[in-house]
Amino acid sequence: MNQTNLVENNANYSWNFLNYPIHTISANPDDNSEKIAILLIHGFGASTDHWRFNIPVLSSKYEVHAIDLLGFGKSPKPSDVDYSGSLWKNQVIAYVKEVIQKPTIIVGNSLGGYAALAAGAELNELSAGVVLLNAAGYFSEEKLVKKNILQTSIETVAGIFLKNIVLQRLIFENMRNPRNIKKTLNQVYVNKQNVDDSLVESIRNPSLDTGAFNVFRSVFNPSGPQGEPLDLLFNKLKSPLLLLWGSKDPWMNTPKKRNLYKKYAPENTTEVLLDAGHCPHDEIPDQVNNHILDWLKLL
Repeated sequence: MNQTNLVENNANYSWNFLNYPIHTISANPDDNSEKIAILLIHGFGASTDHWRFNIPVLSSKYEVHAIDLLGFGKSPKPSDVDYSGSLWKNQVIAYVKEVIQKPTIIVGNSLGGYAALAAGAELNELSAGVVLLNAAGYFSEEKLVKKNILQTSIETVAGIFLKNIVLQRLIFENMRNPRNIKKTLNQVYVNKQNVDDSLVESIRNPSLDTGAFNVFRSVFNPSGPQGEPLDLLFNKLKSPLLLLWGSKDPWMNTPKKRNLYKKYAPENTTEVLLDAGHCPHDEIPDQVNNHILDWLKLL
């Protein structure tokens, strides 16, 4: 069975969050004797499709789930929802408690990494571990850095422009153009081999749904979702942590972030540096799958 067929054949909408039917995927090994499960959380603009090379391998040994966060992928994009880190954290927590119902390894990339950490920090005994792949989020001390007048002025002007709905619409339309999606992917993937038409379409199609623009506006609004600082979440996390870094991520100052993670991450943390960009799980899936499976053997 190829990756696309596996994803389609195991997809359903049987679980609701805030009364909205959520698109989910699940796959189980023939011998489902493991006492833990794996839950995969995608990043901004992505979906369950972004785990196309991970689900088949990970589910050969573990019960694996993937969900489309509310506002993304094939899940609804309602206009009456406050899109925020808290919303997606609560969605992950609810899914683990209501559907998986056993200790879970929560794996997240980018925005999904933040949701994974935030959920793992609150799930207590139901959190078997957290895996972060170039996770979004900020540290308290990053907010305390004093800025000069020029920096403050630039951020103020940028904030005013980004609140303009006409400009927001122009940026949104530009971002969901297939050529620009592929161009962006080629920027954030060091190895371009997996930047294919299937990946482009999996990102573009959800952006055509009614409500997609409002989700975009919420996330990119300068006063939009910030969530709790990573250092405070690390203080709450009791389960093991695996950091898989795409070291050549153009969207993240990886060396700076790694230093902050080393400063605040809990003692039970394993770190792996990978020759990849922002989405290592899709760019170099074999390496990521092996690192996760090897780490799980040690738990």
